[in-house]
Amino acid sequence: MPKVFRLEKLESEFLRILSLALQDWKNPDFPKEKISFTRVLLSKDKRYLDLYVSIYETTGSLEDREKMFLALQSHTKYFRSVLAKNTHIYSTPEIRMVFDRGIEQSVKMQKIIDDLNIPPSSDRTE
Repeated sequence: MPKVFRLEKLESEFLRILSLALQDWKNPDFPKEKISFTRVLLSKDKRYLDLYVSIYETTGSLEDREKMFLALQSHTKYFRSVLAKNTHIYSTPEIRMVFDRGIEQSVKMQKIIDDLNIPPSSDRTE
């Protein structure tokens, strides 16, 4: 199996394990329904794992979401321990969380497009 496919398979398995760990986490300070792990990137030497985190909050400001992200970032040891318990890898990678604004940006772009009020073009074949 090529190394690229193995790396992608590890990334998808790590994302699955970490997403389940988030759902099973018993910390009342974090609303689990508003936090999502969107992507995992594993370094080629498998020492570092970049975990992309999206925080969905329609009422709060960006500052509130960043505070929640920083609080979540302080709990990376918990997620690393879950990863170590549920994988058979020689060395568990160090988790680096990245605040993912991709979903937020796509919602903002969709709102801008909806506000343009452009009538739909008719598909005529003439």
